[in-house]
Amino acid sequence: MAKSERPRLVVGLSGASGVVYGLRVLDACRELGVETHLVLTRAAALTLSQETALSLAEVTARADVAHRPGDVGASIASGSFPTLGMIVAPCSVRTMSEIATGVTSSLITRAADVTLKERRPLVLMVRETPLHLGHLRTMVRLAEMGAVIAPPLPAFYAKPASLEEMVDQSVGRALDLFGLSWDAVRRWGRDVGPLAGEA
Repeated sequence: MAKSERPRLVVGLSGASGVVYGLRVLDACRELGVETHLVLTRAAALTLSQETALSLAEVTARADVAHRPGDVGASIASGSFPTLGMIVAPCSVRTMSEIATGVTSSLITRAADVTLKERRPLVLMVRETPLHLGHLRTMVRLAEMGAVIAPPLPAFYAKPASLEEMVDQSVGRALDLFGLSWDAVRRWGRDVGPLAGEA
C-alpha cells in the first residue's frame, strides 16, 4: 500500500449464526482507522434479519466500502488491490468449504481465494458445532493452504461481565492476527492474571 493510504481489511459476513461478530469487526476497524471493504452473502442478510433489528443499509453504512455479493469484478477480487488480509466473521461451513475447494462463484469466496494466493492473512471465524469428520478435514485443508481457523470461543480468564464483552474479546483476538491491537481486548498479564498491573 502507498504510504498515504489507510490500511484496508476485507470483511466478509456469511450466513452462520453470530452476525454480531462481523458487526463488531466493522466497529473496531472504524475505531482503529482501518478502511473496511464489506461483502455479505445472501444468507448473511437473512441471518441479519433474524438476529438483529438492523437493516442491510444500516450494516453496509458501517463499512467504508460495501460490495455486492455477485460482483466478482470488485476491487477486492484482485490481488493487485492491497489489503491487510480478510476476515470472515461469522464463517459458515458452506463458505469455508467453497474456499477450501477453490470455488469462487461469489465475491466472498473469490476475495478469500485472492487473499490466500497473495499470502495474506485469511481468518475464518467458523461458527458450527458439533463438527463431523468432513468439517475437520476441510479445516485441515484450509490450514495447510495458509488460512487461520479462529472459532469465536469465550475467554473466561478475561472475566467477561456481559455477552458484549465476550464478543469483543473474540473479535479483538482475531484482529490481533492482522497486527491490529484493539483496546477492548483484555490481555493476560496486563488486565487479568497473576502479573496484571505490575510495572
